[in-house]
Amino acid sequence: MDEESGARQDGKREEIAVNDEIPAPSCTPSSPVAAGMTLEQIIDLTGEFSHLNELVMIHIEKSGGFTGEEAYFRTVQPLLDLLEVEIRIRCTAGSTQQQMKLVVQDWIDQEIRACTEGTGIHGP
Repeated sequence: MDEESGARQDGKREEIAVNDEIPAPSCTPSSPVAAGMTLEQIIDLTGEFSHLNELVMIHIEKSGGFTGEEAYFRTVQPLLDLLEVEIRIRCTAGSTQQQMKLVVQDWIDQEIRACTEGTGIHGP
């Protein structure tokens, strides 16, 4: 594409309407992950939702079971905050999908172990 005219080599002009969405770049296991992703996007990208849910269910069970939405969020929010911190510390803009998956997977495994041994963030 010619930078000044916005025209391609074949003479056709490529335009994007203001309201059209620009698709996000696709990530493959070896391509760098885009910066600025939400925790939800990272969990989706890494395929670790079921694994994270396992950890959440262990914490909910240890805290007396599901007793309502407020109690659920009091249990889950600290976990999500800690996971986000772990990702911020261990991942960079150049991290690949596979590297990010390993960071998330390792952290969840570590928390499950800590929780089942009575040393997790919510204690015994």
